[in-house]
Amino acid sequence: MKRFIIASIVLTLGIVALICYNYIVFQDAFFFIKGEVTIDKVMCEGDLDNDGISDMDDIIQGARLEILNHTKYQSTYYEGGGYPPQNEGVCTDVIWRALKNAGYDLKANMDKDILENTTDYSKGVVVRDPNIDFRRVKNQLVFLEKYATSLTTEVKPYNKRNLYEWQAGDIVVLGNGEHVAIISDRRRKDGVPYVLHNASTYAKEENVLLRWGRNGRIVGHYRFPIPKNLIE
Repeated sequence: MKRFIIASIVLTLGIVALICYNYIVFQDAFFFIKGEVTIDKVMCEGDLDNDGISDMDDIIQGARLEILNHTKYQSTYYEGGGYPPQNEGVCTDVIWRALKNAGYDLKANMDKDILENTTDYSKGVVVRDPNIDFRRVKNQLVFLEKYATSLTTEVKPYNKRNLYEWQAGDIVVLGNGEHVAIISDRRRKDGVPYVLHNASTYAKEENVLLRWGRNGRIVGHYRFPIPKNLIE
């Protein structure tokens, strides 16, 4: 009887611990007993750099290179064009590097648009500076809002219709110029994707999208490719 009681207590504590873990990590106390949902992949026909890999897949590869490169989080102003060393960067550097891997020159296009439409970027540009303007979240947000496809900012676990809109290679923006990240091709079993970003220390792939959504931090969700007339 004593062994049975001890085993019951251990089992109960184990279940409680598992429930707590799932609530903390997945924001769902009973995540571990639910099934898995499969989300179809959006097929992208664009291949700007003609490498045989679609733009969205190229963007993912470029973002993942930041993790493989172990890019150190370093917020610094760089003269001579504004590009940081390959082993340094912040969240916005993940974006332009990922897009560059697909053949898009985000800096050139943003510099051109800021020059021609400076007032559109009033929240992020006081005096135009090509060394830093393209690396500001507020400016990337304006550019994306103007030229990328805008998608849902809601994240609904197990909801195929909603999660179909969250595709690998998409860009998600938080707060008022707070942070920006790339949606990963890795998903939780409830269909919610991970993100590839550099928030501190080093570039990482993390399970944070649902928490961002539930905290109301997501202000933008966008998809490239951008219109061809912007490509130089």
